[in-house]
Amino acid sequence: MLVTTALFVLLAWAIVAASMSGAMETPWSALPDLLRPAGNEPDILRQVLLEIRIPRVLFGAVAGAALAVTGVAMQALFRNPLAEPGLVGITSGAALGAVSAIVLTAGGFLLIAAAAFAGSLVATFLAYLLGRRHPGMAGLLLAGIAINAIAGSAIGLLTYAADDRQLRDLTFWSLGSLAGGTWQIIAWLAPWSLILIGWLCLQWRPLNALLLGEREAAHLGYELKPLRRRLMVVIALVVGPLVAVTGGIGFIGLVVPHLVRMALGANHRHCLPISAVGGALLLVLADWLARVVVVPAELPIGLVTALVGGPFFLWLLLRAGRTWA
Repeated sequence: MLVTTALFVLLAWAIVAASMSGAMETPWSALPDLLRPAGNEPDILRQVLLEIRIPRVLFGAVAGAALAVTGVAMQALFRNPLAEPGLVGITSGAALGAVSAIVLTAGGFLLIAAAAFAGSLVATFLAYLLGRRHPGMAGLLLAGIAINAIAGSAIGLLTYAADDRQLRDLTFWSLGSLAGGTWQIIAWLAPWSLILIGWLCLQWRPLNALLLGEREAAHLGYELKPLRRRLMVVIALVVGPLVAVTGGIGFIGLVVPHLVRMALGANHRHCLPISAVGGALLLVLADWLARVVVVPAELPIGLVTALVGGPFFLWLLLRAGRTWA
């Protein structure tokens, strides 16, 4: 309870602080006037705060919570602390859909987002269809690896065929950004994501059972095939739309669940909701850093999360190596 309260306080502080910072600094003393319908501050400050920064920060909190919770579910599903949603091709399928829309069509945000969402669903369906031919999760894992490889090759071919403008769009999308977070996107995506996050949090009992092993989970009365299918579909429905809007943002679903598990244990009753708050906090802070470190320019948020997640991933591998030795 204390950890959850502290994370909520930190998240609230990060949301306010990130909303006030950027290329155009917003004085803290002006905040009350800016939040009132009729204030004394120039309209440009109010527009920046209310129409750009606040929806972007709130969208980052929703996206971070979703990525972290789906990471927890994937790690329980595969019984592997290094698992994340991209393992079964969800992210690479979305990337292939987005790249196809950029290179083969006139582009545009809505078309790219729709293509990315469709690509994530198709990749997940293919991974499940191919993986269910083998017992356990090994088939799904192998299918995901193959789909990632095929999608990567197809992305390479499309990149080779792209012109200069399309290459710029490809680079921008692949490095990730929360710039697409508008009130319209939040109105559509936040309720969808929060409902599915809530459903995943309610699955803490079957996820705990999966950690014991497939045979033990079956003895406890869980039907594994329908359970896996439901979890994979929900994970794809959560991650797909987010990746379609944000582009490539990695490591949130790997770093946050592992840190929470290290600190509080593997009980998903606590791990899932605390990971949601921790993921929201981490992505809000990462986006804040991306916006202020090279003002007036902006770093792609995927670079920031990779700079944090990459060394952490290596540390996990080294720690696991010592454990296995």
